[in-house]
Amino acid sequence: MPQRRRLTQRSMAFVLAGGRGSRLRELTDRRVKPAVYFGGKARIVDFALSNAMNSGIRKIAVATQYKSHSLIRHLQRGWNFFRAERNEFLDILPASQRMDEESWYRGTADAVTQNIDIVDSYDVDFIIILAGDHIYKMDYEVMLREHVESGADVTIGCLTVPRQEATAFGVMAVDASNKITSFLEKPKDPPATPEDPNLALASMGIYVFSWPFLKEWLLKDAQDPNSSHDFGNDLIPALVARGAARAHRFDDSCVRDPGAPAYWKDVGTVDAYWQANIDLTNFIPDLNLWDQDWPIWTYSEMTPPAKFIHDEEGRRGSAVSSMVSGGCIISGTEVRNSLLFTQVHTNSFAVLDHAVVLPYVTVNRHARLHRVVIDKGVVIPEGLVVGEDPAEDAKWFRVTDSGITLITKEMLDRRDASR
Repeated sequence: MPQRRRLTQRSMAFVLAGGRGSRLRELTDRRVKPAVYFGGKARIVDFALSNAMNSGIRKIAVATQYKSHSLIRHLQRGWNFFRAERNEFLDILPASQRMDEESWYRGTADAVTQNIDIVDSYDVDFIIILAGDHIYKMDYEVMLREHVESGADVTIGCLTVPRQEATAFGVMAVDASNKITSFLEKPKDPPATPEDPNLALASMGIYVFSWPFLKEWLLKDAQDPNSSHDFGNDLIPALVARGAARAHRFDDSCVRDPGAPAYWKDVGTVDAYWQANIDLTNFIPDLNLWDQDWPIWTYSEMTPPAKFIHDEEGRRGSAVSSMVSGGCIISGTEVRNSLLFTQVHTNSFAVLDHAVVLPYVTVNRHARLHRVVIDKGVVIPEGLVVGEDPAEDAKWFRVTDSGITLITKEMLDRRDASR
């Protein structure tokens, strides 16, 4: 008898990667949120794509829309190893007014609707809809198997979160069998889980459907003039009302070390982005990027190893409790609790403390930078001090309510022009 194929081999992943990500402020002025750098060398979108790849899915589509050039270039460079002769695909699907001359992607569901013919060409039984802007590790085969065994119309990935934190999410009320009985968008009083009155189930924006079923519903939704053509606003509430929607617990499919918590982050604000990157410098971080069994695939530049030079009092190239990527040169700089991306060059007598420094940044002499995010390609001028006087920092840079300072080239240009 022929060997039974894993469900991921009969499935495709459709990654929604077109959102503006405006809460990341100037970090998304030139790039969409899924293209923002994360973890030293990856981009945010790499986590959803790597989960699909590691789960065994070899048919992937990425829908792009706003400020997509950086994302498309990254996908072309870092995800070009799929081979059509092996029945593998990664298709980039920019919003291209395929339906008419006025409509871009009108919502998350419409992004799939406008590409029905392309999904049809993949010849798959199941489709998993993924958000391209979250940090997590998950085996989608587990969720697909649960979907098939339950016979649900849709299976929705859900986080278990404290009830008081669930007001920012779409929340599922479920029965003891994880059948969804209601779906509430950002409720003031979130429904609790059956097993714990202090916990709630929040939607991860991950949905599994059989493709024929979803196609039928997408075509019906496209004809509804009152629809916003969005999964969370329109399709999911309608399917929950039919009584055949099921919640999948992220705890059951999260890929993690033994004893580690289920890790999922929406790094949608500057504060959350800074914190998630800095957390990676912890002695044992909750997110394991060193796991060879579930690697995070990405575009990797050919760079030399990091180099640390000078060993004098006050001028020692050193990094403590930090991550330093390839191509970095730490020249007489003290680096503490910081994450440095590729090709960061620092100079003598500078100090970086709790800094997230994106690629190709130069830090000149005597700069002192504390609790900062520095955008790609920025040249920090000699003697710049940030993180010691919030009022002064706020004159030139973006300072968050919790005191994280975002520095971009444009901000420094305005500062220089005013002097």
